This record gives sequence, structure tokens and C-alpha cells, in this order.
Amino acid sequence: MSDSATPGSPFAPHTPDETQAMLDVLGVASEEDLFDIPDDVAFDGTFGIPQRSEQSVRARADKMLNRNANLTEFLGRGHYSHYIPSLVDNLSIRSEFLTSYTQYQPEVAQGFLQVLFEYQSMLAELTGLEIANCSMYDAATALGEAATLANRLRKTSGHRVLVPKAISVGRRDVLENYVDGSEMVVESYAMDDGNADLDVLTDLVDDDVVMIYAENPTVRGTIEEGLAKLGKLAHDNDAIFTLGSDPVALSLLEKPSDVGADVVVGDASTLGIPTSFGMGLGIFACREDFLRQVPGRLVGISEDSAGMRAYTLTLQTREQHIRRERATSNICSNQAWVALRAAMHIAMLGPDGLVDLARDCVTRPEELAERLDDISGIQAPVHDRYHFREFVAHTDQPAKAIVSDLAGKGFAVHRVGEHEVQVCVTETNAIAVDEFVAAFEEVA
Repeated sequence: MSDSATPGSPFAPHTPDETQAMLDVLGVASEEDLFDIPDDVAFDGTFGIPQRSEQSVRARADKMLNRNANLTEFLGRGHYSHYIPSLVDNLSIRSEFLTSYTQYQPEVAQGFLQVLFEYQSMLAELTGLEIANCSMYDAATALGEAATLANRLRKTSGHRVLVPKAISVGRRDVLENYVDGSEMVVESYAMDDGNADLDVLTDLVDDDVVMIYAENPTVRGTIEEGLAKLGKLAHDNDAIFTLGSDPVALSLLEKPSDVGADVVVGDASTLGIPTSFGMGLGIFACREDFLRQVPGRLVGISEDSAGMRAYTLTLQTREQHIRRERATSNICSNQAWVALRAAMHIAMLGPDGLVDLARDCVTRPEELAERLDDISGIQAPVHDRYHFREFVAHTDQPAKAIVSDLAGKGFAVHRVGEHEVQVCVTETNAIAVDEFVAAFEEVA
């Protein structure tokens, strides 16, 4: 940065004299001498960013933010809004937790490590599986890691991964990226009224398949009813059975270990953080015999030299800690602070509160679907299944027009087909249900 750009700027605190003093100590003539950047890639121009006062920057930012639509959201499909107790916000911003870096030094972060250990323990209890790591980036990266784990464990000449046809585009794309460059291929199996078509899937599975992936609830909000059969089908063909879910759903639906799940992935951002900008918190839990194949990191309990209980990062099978050829993943970080918030939220709710929240996720969409179904031109839900948080509705009018007209009345829903919209309801938008139904009656 040139000297002329720094005076008076709140974002470049060093004055030219301070900068020169530091350069003199280091024995170099300029800041450029500190870096060995080849000329053909070095940037020698100017950024062309005019100086502005803090007040001017704030006014400009406010003007841009005011262009955002202020809609009441009935959106879901992987990102769900639940009320976050104030306790979570107030505790999580304490200075000992609000760090910009993942903890590598157990001796200075025992409190944080304890929270991550408890987060892992909560997931182990909810999934019924023995091992849970202390988070991945999001559900999509967790799914990609599950596929590569399955490919390492399965000693077969084939490398096929089977996923439901109804899977979010983002998760499918990340999975495709994960297996790109390997011999693995991703194939879809058909759905039957929102759930996995077991007959079609049975015809697809053979000993070339390394992993079968299913979701409960599905991306269309239905509760998958044939999980035990899917698990048996996978194991009969020596494939890994991976189940996608989230901690709220896991508190009420069939425990993954009871239906034969070998790995559980998904997103725990349903608790502890708002849905803003789609931030995720990837779940990864698995059987104990996969322990040394787990990506990311685990927090364990040990004792210090005085015999006191101590938490420590352990079994980090990534290339920064072990030989590259033995690394299970190049995932280098995790969502520690987000996991901390999720653990706080779960602890705040307690076992009964978590189950009560999950039950609301079944009754609220059922009640809303009944009200929408009473509207001429609307069929809700499309699938004759139990639902969790959300459902798909058929619209006689083009769905594009329905979505646009609802936005004009202040509501946001997903368009998922030419004549299908998807609606999600939780405790955070339940207060607006009456107005939402009235708006639907006008646009249908």
C-alpha cells in the first residue's frame, strides 16, 4: 500500500513514520522487499478505491442493504429457522469462546474443548453411533467425506455411490466435486411418492456399490419409512449405509443405529445459528470400527500430569498431522464456534425440550397443509406421507406466478416445479400463518 493511501484511514492504522520505523528495524527499504513475488504475477497497479469517511461507508452500506426484500420466509429445503434463546447469543460471544481460530492448543482452551466434547457426545446419543467428530463445514462436505470413507473401506472393484434423485442441488454438486478425479461415480435412484423407491433401488444395487445414501426427512419434507430395509439392502451387498438428518429430527425419528446406519451426516445448523447466508454445521457420526477413518478431528478425555481430567484434540487423521499418503481427508478446519452454539442450544432445550420442538415440526406442517388444501386450486401436501417442517403443494396456477404473487404480498416460498411450491413452517414464522393462508387464497 502506498503511503498516500494510509493517512487518516481507520482501516490502515500505521502512519508512514511507523511503517518506516519497522522497515528500518528489519533492514529493508520497502514493504515490497519483504515478499518474493515473481514479476509476472505481482500486482503493480492501484485498487482504485477512493478514501471515504466511516460515516460515508455506513451510509453507503445502509443504502445497499435497504435494497433487500423484507419478506416473511416460509423457506426450508436444508436451511431451517428455529428460535435461538438469548442465552446462546450471550454466552457464545464471551471472549474465551469468540476466537477467530480453531483451537490447536488444548492447554489454553480447555473450556472450548469441553463444549466440543459435549457436542460430540450429544450427536453420539442422538444417532446411537459410537463416534462423532467435532463438526464438518456443512452437510454437503460431510456427505462427500462419507463417500470417500466408504470407498476406502469397501474392498471392491466397483466405486458406485447411490443417492436419492430428490437431493438438494448443492449437496449433489459438492459430492460430485469430492469424487471428481477418483474412480467413484454418483448415481441416482428413483423416488416413489417422495420416498426411496425400494424396488428400483434393489435392482440398482450390486457388489460394485460402495455406499447407499438416504435422507430422513427428505429434501421434500417427507419422513422416510423404509430405512431398515435400505440398511439391510446395503449390508446384504457389503455397502456402507449413510443417513442424512439433523439433530432436531433425530430426537424424534427412528434412531439411525436402529435402522442399520453405518454413518450419519447432515446439518446441525438447525440449532444455534440463524439461517442467514446459508451457514452450515456438518454432522459426521459413525460406527466405532471406523474410528481411524473419521475425517476432521475428535476431542477426547485424558488426564494431565496431576491426574486432573483434561480434554485434548486426538486422532486427527489429516495431512497436517500425519503422512500425506495416510491422511483420510484434507479437511483442515471445522465449525467449532457454530458447534459450540448448537451444543448450547441443545443443552438449553434439554431432552424433553428437543423432543417437544421436533413434535412441533410434525404438527405445524400438517395443520398448515390442511388449511392450504382447503383453498381452491391448491393440493397440499402432494405426497401422502408424514412430513417434518415442510411439504410440497401442487398449484393449478403456474408455480412461478404463485411465488411472485406471494412475494408481492410479503411472503417467500420455494418453487420446486412448474406447478409445485414448497412450504416450511416452524415456531419462528408460525405467528404469520393466518396472513400467509389469506395471501395464498388471493393468489391461487
